[in-house]
Amino acid sequence: MAPTDPTLEVEAALFAGGAPLVIGVDEVGRGAIAGIAAVGVCAILPETDAVPEGLRDSKLLSATRRRAVEPLVARWAMATAVGEAEPAEVDALGIVAALGLAGRRALISLFEQGVDVAAATVLLDGSHDWLTPALGAPPRILTRVKADRDCASVAGASIMAKQHRDALMVIDHERWPVYGWDGNKGYGSPAHLAAVAEHGASPRHRLTWLRSAEPAAGMLPFSV
Repeated sequence: MAPTDPTLEVEAALFAGGAPLVIGVDEVGRGAIAGIAAVGVCAILPETDAVPEGLRDSKLLSATRRRAVEPLVARWAMATAVGEAEPAEVDALGIVAALGLAGRRALISLFEQGVDVAAATVLLDGSHDWLTPALGAPPRILTRVKADRDCASVAGASIMAKQHRDALMVIDHERWPVYGWDGNKGYGSPAHLAAVAEHGASPRHRLTWLRSAEPAAGMLPFSV
C-alpha cells in the first residue's frame, strides 16, 4: 500500500467508539474564480468492506482514473451526494459560508436518501469546521488535516465532488468556450484571466474573486 492510499483506520476507530455511521466530507472549487463550490459527502457503515481499488484523494488522480473510480465509490458507500453553492452565493456570502451552504445541501440529500445524518459522526477534511455554522442541529463533526488523503470516506467524498463539479464546468464551457473551462475547470490560469480581460466576466464568474485576482505577468488589469 502506498503512503497516499487512504484506509478505513480512522473510521474504524470511530465505529469502535460507538458511531453508527461515518460521513466523510470534502470540498472542491474553493479557489476557483468561476463555477460552483461543491461539497461531497460519502456515508459508510461499520460493515463497509474493503476500500475501492484505486481510491485516492481526487487531487492525486488523473481525470481518467477519477472517472474509473467514481462508480466504484458510488457502489461501495451506503450513500453519496454533492451539494452546490452558486457563484452568486459565493459573492454574497463569502466562500466559507458558501461551503457551509453547499455542505448543508449535501447532508439534506443524504437524509432524503434515508441516511440518519443526526446520528452520524462527520469527518471533515482540514483544520477549520466551516460546516457547523450552517447547520441548525449539527451532528458530531470532527476535523482532520489531510483526511482526503488518509481516510477512505473523505477520499470518496472528494472523488464525487470533483467529478460532479468538473462535469458542470464542461457543460458551462460549451456555452462560454472562450474561458477554457473544459481545461482549467474555472481556476485562474493565465489564459483564463486573459480571456476575462478580453471578453469580460460571464454569469458563472465569481465577481468578488475577479476583483481581487492578480493579473498575469504583463497583462493589463481588468474590471468587472
